[in-house]
Parts: sequence; structure tokens; C-alpha cells
Amino acid sequence: MSARLLAILSVALLLAGCEIPGVYPDPKVMAREADAKATGGGCRHALRSLEDCYTLNPKAPRAAIFAGWREMDQYMRENKIEGVQAVIPSPKAETTEESVASSPEGKAERRGARGS
Repeated sequence: MSARLLAILSVALLLAGCEIPGVYPDPKVMAREADAKATGGGCRHALRSLEDCYTLNPKAPRAAIFAGWREMDQYMRENKIEGVQAVIPSPKAETTEESVASSPEGKAERRGARGS
């Protein structure tokens, strides 16, 4: 009986150091989730809406972006931190500028603004 117990304990000890595939999450998936979470937090700090953040990062998982955005929102509210306006315009602003530029009135306004 003691030999059998010794054999079981030695096998258990040997398997304790092994990485069994499928037991631990994939590191690439974990890194992708962490990046998306950081992106969501960055969007919140840059005063971007969730929809803008989703549009600017179409390949990132939406749930992770939302989790990061929500955590940053809570952190900013608790510490009374003001957001910083984003330097790159949001996609909505770009589409409205394009629609104004494509209309005849928008072209005249643009020429007038340049002094031509």
C-alpha cells in the first residue's frame, strides 16, 4: 500500500509542473482583451462616446471596450478628473465636414474662408 501511495504522489508531483493545454486561457486572447479594455479607458478619458470608440476600433471586442470605458468613467468620477479633448476628430465630425464640403454651399464657404 505504501508503494502505491508513493507512486501516486510522485505522479501527482510530476504533473503539478506541467502546463496542460486548454486549462489556461490563450495569452493572445488575454492580450487582445487587455488592449481593448485600455482602448475603452482611453476613449473615456478623451471624452469620446462608446459609439465613436466602437467605430474607431472595429476589430476590438466591444465588451472589453465597454468594461474599460466604464471603469475609467467610475475612476474619473470618484477622483473628479476632467477628460481631455481628443486631438483626432470623431468619425461623426469627419462625415459632417465631408457632407458640407460636397454641397455647393460648403464649397463656397470653404473658398471664402481661404480668401480665394
